[in-house]
Amino acid sequence: MLTNHNDIKAWLDRMNIEKYTINDTGTVTVDGSVDISDNQLTEIPVQFRIVYGNFSCGNNGLKSLEGSPREVGGDFCCNSNSLESLEGSPQEIGGNFYCWNNSFKTIPNCDTITNGELFWTQYANQP
Repeated sequence: MLTNHNDIKAWLDRMNIEKYTINDTGTVTVDGSVDISDNQLTEIPVQFRIVYGNFSCGNNGLKSLEGSPREVGGDFCCNSNSLESLEGSPQEIGGNFYCWNNSFKTIPNCDTITNGELFWTQYANQP
């Protein structure tokens, strides 16, 4: 996890994330949406705090949702990763929670409050 403000800024800029604030604690608030899908990420290297729009981290190689925002104003999408659990997922989602096509071996435990629906599939990455 990146903790140096310059490193966090460089990563956010490389991911084309705009309208962000790096808080004193090193967490990131974004006044808009974040799409870090399709970047071959195995982890989310910064700790997002609030994303006021949608947050999408699909089609990577994520094994964990650590670094995900605590709050998302719109939809949260973590499709097509290697997740075995939803640990680290947001505490509150204003829209839908999409997490299909992962490596869940059991029904995922989810304490997230969502105003929309939870969409997931079991055993999706299994042969």
